[in-house]
Amino acid sequence: MASNNNVVEPWMLENGNAKCLTKEMRHGSGGHHHHHHHGRTAHNMSSSSLRKKSDISLVSKVRYPCLRDFLANLQEIFLGTKLSVLFLAIPFAILADYRQFGSPWVFGLSLLGLTPLAERVSFLTEQIAMFTGPTVGGLLNATCGNATELIIAIFALLQHKVDVVKYSLLGSVLSNLLLVLGTSLFCGGLANLNKEQKFDRKQADVNSLLLLLGLLCHLLPLMFRMAAPAQADSVVTSQATLQLSRVSCIFMLVAYIAYLVFQLWTHRQLFETQEEENEEGAAAEEETPVIGFWSGIVWLAGMTAVIALLSEFVVGTIQDASDTWGLSVSFISLILLPIVGNAAEHAGAIIFAFKNKLDISLGVALGSAAQISMFVVPLCVIVAWILNIDMNLDFNLLETGCLALSILITAFALQDGTSHYMKGLVLLLCYVVIGACFFVSRTPLNQNHDQADIVNLGFKSSAQGYSTL
Repeated sequence: MASNNNVVEPWMLENGNAKCLTKEMRHGSGGHHHHHHHGRTAHNMSSSSLRKKSDISLVSKVRYPCLRDFLANLQEIFLGTKLSVLFLAIPFAILADYRQFGSPWVFGLSLLGLTPLAERVSFLTEQIAMFTGPTVGGLLNATCGNATELIIAIFALLQHKVDVVKYSLLGSVLSNLLLVLGTSLFCGGLANLNKEQKFDRKQADVNSLLLLLGLLCHLLPLMFRMAAPAQADSVVTSQATLQLSRVSCIFMLVAYIAYLVFQLWTHRQLFETQEEENEEGAAAEEETPVIGFWSGIVWLAGMTAVIALLSEFVVGTIQDASDTWGLSVSFISLILLPIVGNAAEHAGAIIFAFKNKLDISLGVALGSAAQISMFVVPLCVIVAWILNIDMNLDFNLLETGCLALSILITAFALQDGTSHYMKGLVLLLCYVVIGACFFVSRTPLNQNHDQADIVNLGFKSSAQGYSTL
């Protein structure tokens, strides 16, 4: 019956008639499939490394088709990842919040629960992308890849914690550039000591360019505030900084849209990963969707809701957790939050570096960094603008300095198109040093530049008064 409609039920694929079905799928979806299999971008490749093949023999004995599909989907979604143990943290986090166990518990459990969710979201977008064809799939991957960071940021904005937003987004960029890249180059270098490790520089160059443009947009408001003459009114300066930031954000989004066009249409061949034939041959590579289109969308919505709930817990309890553990909020939101949001991608990039497929690792790490700095950050500023919250691109001197040097170090490390473990080690050590710097820095949250500036102005004017006397 099912072979007449172009519906592929997951349980039918197990019974050996998968071949005839996949042909029909391809026939039904207008031959998109074949192309999609070749043009997989780095992101899709990386997230697949944490998967487990699930065995559906038990579920397929269930009589009723609806129930059977539902159970098969449940099994694919919750047991299809090596991180599935961590799903247990989610109910415990909700319980801890409900029973008021103390904020640090809620915080820790929510962080643990977010880890597998981020990986599953990428899995679901990939399943949906199999139905839509490569271009829409690429767009989906680009937006949902950073879903966790984006949701955490928006909840922090709604609770008026602008500094948490800034720190967590900055931390995402830093951890992608230094931690993920560093670990993958280091491990890849040690694993392939006697082989030559090469990667394609064209893709890395585009991403570095975007990161440098983002850096310029972060530097200008900062320098603008620093360069304001001493007698200037600080409120006027901060208004001007805000306006400058918002305009910059609009242009950053324009650049991001151009980058998507570049990546998905005009220069698609730069971003497609060449797959070598595996030992099992090409047959193993032919992928069929395990989850239907609509059920995928429903699950995706559900996952997003859970992520939103946990993000709200995380943002609400971050201050208390910081007080209890004696870590500064800047350290928690700069180092811990991004690692959780990106854990699956980190693992993927490192696994591909072990296999000496550096193009994929680079595509993941640099691509994520470019996406966060060119898409998520400007989006947050514009959302804050809509909500009437003042968020500008002026991340203080220390943070912007760290960002600038990380981008430069990364760009220099990727200059010659080859890699070895020394590069990875240097990037990792940079990350450790930046972590140490924010570990000892004890800046209070919500510090008002304006307040500080007014005090400074007072001192300066009184000093000028003395000098004229």
